[in-house]
Amino acid sequence: MAQVPQTFFDALAVRTWCGLALRAVGRAREEIDAINVYPVADGDTGTNLYLTLESAATAVEAVFAGYGTGCAEPSLADAVRAMAHGALIGARGNSGTILAQLLRGMAQVLAETAEPSRADGPGLQLALRRAADSARQAVAHPVEGTVLTVASAAAVAAERAEGDCGAVARAAYEGARTALAATPDRLPVLRRAGVVDAGGRGLLAVLGALVEACTGEAVREPAKSADARSGGPAREDAGAGAEPCPDAAGTGGPACEVIYLLEADDAAVTRLRARLDALGDSLVVVGGDGLWNVHVHVDDAGAAVEAGVEAGRPYRIRITHFGLGDAHTGGARPSPERAQRAVVAVVPGEGLAGLYAEAGATTVLARPGEPPASGELVQAVRRAHAREVVLLPNDAELRHTAAAAAEQARAEGVRVALIPTRSAVQGIAALAVHEPERRFDEDVVQMTSAAGATRYAEVAVAEHQSWTTAGICQAGDVLGLIDGDVAVIGADVTTTARTVLDRMLQAGGELVTLVIGDEAPASVAAHLEARVRESYLAVDTVVYRGGRQGALLLIGVE
Repeated sequence: MAQVPQTFFDALAVRTWCGLALRAVGRAREEIDAINVYPVADGDTGTNLYLTLESAATAVEAVFAGYGTGCAEPSLADAVRAMAHGALIGARGNSGTILAQLLRGMAQVLAETAEPSRADGPGLQLALRRAADSARQAVAHPVEGTVLTVASAAAVAAERAEGDCGAVARAAYEGARTALAATPDRLPVLRRAGVVDAGGRGLLAVLGALVEACTGEAVREPAKSADARSGGPAREDAGAGAEPCPDAAGTGGPACEVIYLLEADDAAVTRLRARLDALGDSLVVVGGDGLWNVHVHVDDAGAAVEAGVEAGRPYRIRITHFGLGDAHTGGARPSPERAQRAVVAVVPGEGLAGLYAEAGATTVLARPGEPPASGELVQAVRRAHAREVVLLPNDAELRHTAAAAAEQARAEGVRVALIPTRSAVQGIAALAVHEPERRFDEDVVQMTSAAGATRYAEVAVAEHQSWTTAGICQAGDVLGLIDGDVAVIGADVTTTARTVLDRMLQAGGELVTLVIGDEAPASVAAHLEARVRESYLAVDTVVYRGGRQGALLLIGVE
């Protein structure tokens, strides 16, 4: 369906652009991954761009959702700032980090436009120029023939255009297309591989989406390069360990990619840049206003993380060992032959990630306040490398995200069954009855039945005052939630947990599963085990350590 032409660039145009860009990069993702040879031939540039855009689009949708269904809409400034922030916190890889800075540069101009609700053609010209300049400044050692060259060419072409936003966007796209075709002439590694720059190809897709958002007319996408080599397995993210990385890539260059978000002031980041530049290469630091996304390729990942600790507070640390499997999620590098069946599960803590991995599942870690995007789930399905996949989201809030990932995986030829598990304890119950040798449909039915027969609860601490189904809670109160609803408000973790467990067992049960978080009292597990042993005959208890899982305690009753 054709988009409505936008003479001016407003909040709705930003929303439309983000959605179109996400779909455009999604269509081109495999092609972009396949031609990815610089700075590392790791076959994941398209995927990283997609995940970055997905985070940006999600942030913009959240702003619009905040205005509800009324007549009011967010301002242009609200929309572009959300877009830039979403891209910043979700940026992946060298390409995604640069794209985040390109969007941030545009946002800086568009948020300050003289007309608060919209920008015109000249305003979009200034935004594209700021984007190209700020991205180039964010890269420690800019290289021509890359996405930086394509962005600069787009800005130059836009500045020469006359007319409204549609004319400016078209000029930028054509300038980028011409520059992209010439990238092999500027970067020998591209010429030897017979491909154009992968990051630049991704940016062209984003600019094509900008044209469609402004004019309502889709651009003719460039044909896939006949010389594009087929991509090998994409690398995967390893755990945030602090040991030096082995040179698994065999390229003679740095063996690890380190990415983290950093809360720090400008002076500390200036010092950090100098230190990281001495440690490795492909250094890109983007952001501002106290929040930064840091990307670097190094041999000593621990030193790169320690530099971040000295500069401020690093978090969402991701360390990739080029050419190795995913130590973070317990998944090995895929073999050429696909397995028949696999289980992919989202888990809330490192302890459960280990438990699920021991049971043969490919896991995606959801840290507190950091739910995975659908692109991450799709990546996990690909990593499982199986013809049939059972997907366990283990969170009611991830239902739509998991459904989108399942649809994408099915489009890639994988048979996927989504079991709507709402807690990790339901996932444990499903995994316990999983039998890969059984017919797929029968296995899914048995796993679904086991999950559905498991009541779930959690004990957590209230972060602020709010209304609940059990009354008003204050910040610091201990909450006991049963099947997603607050059932108990207390002051003591152990007492609240015991009350929750008693209420669950009133309806009967044969097995109690306790998953203890790092911040739970040390004695709570022993107390609850004793309670079950003394008061509920023929009921067994099993205890697991969940690590940093958000909730103090997870409880399952089967």
